[in-house]
Amino acid sequence: MSKHVTTKPDTASMIRVDQAGEFGATRIYEGQLAVMGDRHPMSAEIAHMAAQEEVHRAKFDALMARRGVRPTALQPFWSVAGYALGAGTALLGPEAAMACTAAVEEEIDKHYSEQLDALEEDGSDPELAAMIEQFREEEREHRDTAIAAGAEKAPAYPLLSGAIRLGCRVAIKLAERV
Repeated sequence: MSKHVTTKPDTASMIRVDQAGEFGATRIYEGQLAVMGDRHPMSAEIAHMAAQEEVHRAKFDALMARRGVRPTALQPFWSVAGYALGAGTALLGPEAAMACTAAVEEEIDKHYSEQLDALEEDGSDPELAAMIEQFREEEREHRDTAIAAGAEKAPAYPLLSGAIRLGCRVAIKLAERV
């Protein structure tokens, strides 16, 4: 007979990857706004989402400092890559910028849901679980906003969305370890 063994979630890894993701999200929105400026109808909504991501990042920064969690060594890369992704999709047009947001937030929703499941099963870190649950709901709002704003009308949406989602999954795996 095999016993079901539960392993304690690696909360340091969770915090590290989540902070990296929130940092990357702020850079994506910075890139989008640099291209779109404040004259596009979606600019105010992008600025609002960027402000929420900045709050998420700041809360993870504080949690990292309080718990002694090291940041990912890939932070400089995420800075450049996030900004380039945001600016690049915005250069393709507002629908492509929204496709980027929808794709990123779809992966983050999945990622946060998996973390939340592990934390709730274990029950040892209610503070982190509450943060992730709150942020997941806001990320879902971002995704829904992007879809409503025409993300699926972007040129080659399935290809663009798939490539961005794959990039997010790779970034998550790397940031958990590096």
